[in-house]
Amino acid sequence: MLSNLIILKQKKMILKPNINNPKLTRKISGYDQEMKKISLDVVEEQPLTLFLNSQEIVTMMTINDYPEFLAVGYLLNQNMISRNDEITSIEYEDEINVVVVRTKKKSNFEKKLKKKTITSGCAQGTVFGDIMEIFEKKKFKDNQKLKIEWIYELSKSITLTPSIYLKAGAIHGCVLCEKNTPLIYMEDVGRHNAIDKIAGYMFLNKINSNNKIFYTTGRLTSEMVIKSVIMEIPIVISRSGFTVWGVELARKANLTLIGRAKGKKFTLLSGEKRVENK
Repeated sequence: MLSNLIILKQKKMILKPNINNPKLTRKISGYDQEMKKISLDVVEEQPLTLFLNSQEIVTMMTINDYPEFLAVGYLLNQNMISRNDEITSIEYEDEINVVVVRTKKKSNFEKKLKKKTITSGCAQGTVFGDIMEIFEKKKFKDNQKLKIEWIYELSKSITLTPSIYLKAGAIHGCVLCEKNTPLIYMEDVGRHNAIDKIAGYMFLNKINSNNKIFYTTGRLTSEMVIKSVIMEIPIVISRSGFTVWGVELARKANLTLIGRAKGKKFTLLSGEKRVENK
């Protein structure tokens, strides 16, 4: 039983940043350019150590607002658990910042932990084991469409949503959307954490990837593309720019990659057949 896990069961699943959570920011005093004393909100980051059954997997730096979602999403996106695995419990120890995911199926991950690929994620991202082998086998069809007006509407809606970024800065956001509607908005000090929290939320709330779009505030890197492909979401939009490897991987998987989406402007570098100019 998932006794320690909070699962949101709203019919219309909308999750926004909780800007009033006192654990996510702290007031810090300092000085401005005129050497006048000021007080401002600064983002908290904490280490979170993840165990899968009895195996320690990784220690992540995170704002730690949804440790259960982050843990499950990380394991899914690293292929350490599959969408067919049964999770028997998720236990989070607040005092020591440890989260333990227990599954019915037991596995040994020593080989997978040794084989890793360094990606361009924040603070040097990593993908383990057979993720790149899985990536190579995936290629999206062109059946899902994206209307250009949805790009503008999503950008405006997400930019105007109250967020930790607007309150304190120094944070990335990732939003799961459907057509022109934002559904799940997660933030974290690393955009890979934000996307993993969405993956965990989707899995635990049984949300499929059909007709979904990712919107991110961060760069369109190799890691963002790999995670989107693993999660089977074929459209990624960002207000930021690209990396070459991110573009090359997107084209290989036929993923629609849109960057520099601000106002009525954007740049499309992959998957143009899905975009409808009507």
